[in-house]
Amino acid sequence: MLRQNYQTIVRDYFSQLKGRNPLSLPRLAKVVINYRVPEGRESQESLTAAQTEIMAITGQKPVLTRSRLAIASFKVRKGDPLAYKVTLRGGRMYDFIEKLFNLVLPRLRDFKGMSASAFDDAGNYNLVIKDQTYFPEIDLDKITKIRSVQVTLNITASSKDEAKMLLSALGFPFAK
Repeated sequence: MLRQNYQTIVRDYFSQLKGRNPLSLPRLAKVVINYRVPEGRESQESLTAAQTEIMAITGQKPVLTRSRLAIASFKVRKGDPLAYKVTLRGGRMYDFIEKLFNLVLPRLRDFKGMSASAFDDAGNYNLVIKDQTYFPEIDLDKITKIRSVQVTLNITASSKDEAKMLLSALGFPFAK
């Protein structure tokens, strides 16, 4: 539904507002979800539990990312498992975004909207959800540890203002 909304209403609005080619308008390119598992090097069970949780959240099999360097102060060796990463595009991306905007973010405690200062220089938006239990697919009886979920919305925009306008048009809850 969000994808159809973008293709009909939002894209037409931006093309009339900017008077540009529809292919040069800002759009969501991909969504990258990182699910950090710091205890992954000690136990294989935590890795499998984290993998099933992120698969339930995204509907896609994650990729295990490993450390490239050894950092002695963090007790990390080269090749240690660090996190799971999922890149969503197309229909799954819009389904995840719709679920994030309408179900997960309003469930956050004392939610007054997301910060408008979380854009990077390229126009991408980064947010961290401190608790994975806000997602409706997570079974609370099977949770062994609370983990944070980092979500990066990759937007093809030429400025931060265009990216913010796109997210506002899609229904992203910014703080007033």
